[in-house]
Amino acid sequence: MWLKTKSEKGRKMNNYGSKEICASAIRIALTSDRQQEKKVQSEFLKDGIHTAAVDYGGEFISSVMKMIERAVVSAKREGVITESHAAEGAIAGATREALSQIMPKAIGLNVGGKIGIARCGDHISVAIYFGIGLLHLNEVAIGLGHRVL
Repeated sequence: MWLKTKSEKGRKMNNYGSKEICASAIRIALTSDRQQEKKVQSEFLKDGIHTAAVDYGGEFISSVMKMIERAVVSAKREGVITESHAAEGAIAGATREALSQIMPKAIGLNVGGKIGIARCGDHISVAIYFGIGLLHLNEVAIGLGHRVL
């Protein structure tokens, strides 16, 4: 069960830990379309969890930097982070960690799926949900990274 604390300045704030924020990032990465993504985002926002998601597909090795860049841009665009060096670095680091968990299966192959980002308070998590392979012969993988900001 997720614990709730009193609001600060009339805004609902919850005291979630890394486990809950990581689960939120996975849940937003698993959404199947934009409509479902926006619905899940609004549910999380009611609990004080800010989320963002970005679709991605392409050859894995040549796309690593582009995936990290898209995660940072998406997090800023959706208001998950502010434009600060520390916040951008936290997203980039968590994304890199998540990608490193997928890397052994993905080297030399194409990937496609979604990057999900969640933040509440100090906790930031990035989940990457990808199909990996050629044509319709895909392996499925989830990578997860967490940082404290």
